[in-house]
Amino acid sequence: MIQRAHKRPKIEVSSYKGKRFTGWIKALLALALAGVLVFGTLLGQVLSGARDELNGTPKAMVILGCQLHDWGPSVMLQDRLDKALEYLEDHPDITVVVSGGQGANEPKTEAEGMADYLADHGFDRENIILETQSHNTHQNLTYSAGHLAQAGIDVKDGVIIVSNGFHLTRAKMLAGRAGYENVSTLAAPSSHVPSRLKMYIREPLALVKSFVFDR
Repeated sequence: MIQRAHKRPKIEVSSYKGKRFTGWIKALLALALAGVLVFGTLLGQVLSGARDELNGTPKAMVILGCQLHDWGPSVMLQDRLDKALEYLEDHPDITVVVSGGQGANEPKTEAEGMADYLADHGFDRENIILETQSHNTHQNLTYSAGHLAQAGIDVKDGVIIVSNGFHLTRAKMLAGRAGYENVSTLAAPSSHVPSRLKMYIREPLALVKSFVFDR
């Protein structure tokens, strides 16, 4: 007698339709992508300004301040000063404004520390103007323009701005708002790697902040 095999019950497998995202997750992803694209565009603007650009014969130089320690300029500030000195070696008669006030953790104004550094490296102190009241880039350039006007120098006649490369796109924008024309730039390196990485993340955001508020 032949026994029939028992029929196995059919197992129905539902078709896989992929993971479905809810609307709010899609919106968050779209916002994140837009943020990345905007940040990338701004970073591109920052990087495009990180270069030397000399136009004509500048009448003056403005060196933007940075952290000053008890023992002297921070690495980034020393980079700016050394870059300026390279130019000043061949242009010893140009007027230089060193711009920077005193922060809560600084022994004196950044301008004083910068003037001392330049003088210690052979630049004539009589050609240095100290701007000691500023606490941001907008103030650096606005107050420096006032000092140059008092010295009989019109910022429309050409000025060199010296700072670390990451800073120059924003500095040029703010210089234009302060009345500078025919702006030249000297892009100092950023020898302190952690600071350089931090600033290239921070600066695109600072560019937006300055564009909106620093007027």
